[in-house]
Formats: sequence, structure tokens, C-alpha cells
Amino acid sequence: MQESGFRISHRRLPHWELDGAVYFITFNTWEKLELNLEAREIVFNSCLFFNNKRYQIFVLVIMPNHVHLLIQPLLKSENEFWPLSSIMKSIKGYSAKEISKVMKYIGIVCQDERYDRIVRNQQEFQQYWEYIRQNPVKADLCSTPEEYPFLWQTSE
Repeated sequence: MQESGFRISHRRLPHWELDGAVYFITFNTWEKLELNLEAREIVFNSCLFFNNKRYQIFVLVIMPNHVHLLIQPLLKSENEFWPLSSIMKSIKGYSAKEISKVMKYIGIVCQDERYDRIVRNQQEFQQYWEYIRQNPVKADLCSTPEEYPFLWQTSE
């Protein structure tokens, strides 16, 4: 029995959605395709396009072959939140179309699935926030998170 506002869907991975929840999401490029700077800029702008309209992004990083988001879907109508599947389809679909132009790449850009996890409390929220911020530092792309051009965060 599912409670109101809680849904479970399956493809290859299970996806749990809870109305009003914050999510830690990771999605990857297809077969570790390395995105160039222009392509990362496209994904970055695509993620932020509906920020504060369909969802709220708390922190976001675009890495060469994957993306991390801490995100909360917003209300679509009085009793319905924007579904994660719709949000991700919009971000990945637009990005893939534009990336194929700037990278002269023909083929799949992102893996179809995503990893998502409902953030259960403030402690987890802070852990994911810091994990996302430190991701480019750990990958030796910069020495501090603030130096990385494809990191975006709300002010706490």
C-alpha cells in the first residue's frame, strides 16, 4: 500500500518519489563520454533553466562525465509536484540535442537512468551538499570548489 504523495517506479533502477522531498541525483554520460567545456556549459545552463520554476536547485556540479544535483521539485499545480522523470527528461533531452552540435558527436549523450535518493534529514542534506561541492576538487579539476566554473549553489 502506498501512502498519498509517495510513488515507486522501476526501470533498471528503482525510483522513489515523495511529494515535497529533496533529492540527491546523479546522472552519467553514455560510456563515460567526456564533455568538453562548451558541452558542460550547455548542461549547466539546462539544469538552471527551470530553477525556481519547476524545481529548486540547492547545489549543482557538472563534471566531465557526470552531474550531481541537490534538488527539490516544486508544485506544478495545487496538488501535484513536478515529477523527477519530467525534470530529468527536460534537462537531459535539451542538453543532448545541443551537445551533439558543439561536440560534433552523433549518438547517445547521457545514460537513460539516473541515481536518485530522497534526502531524509538536515545532516544528509549537508553531507550531500559538501560531497557535490568537493567533487571537482577530489577530481583535481580545481583546488577549491569556488574555482570550478560548473559549480552552482544557493547561498545557505
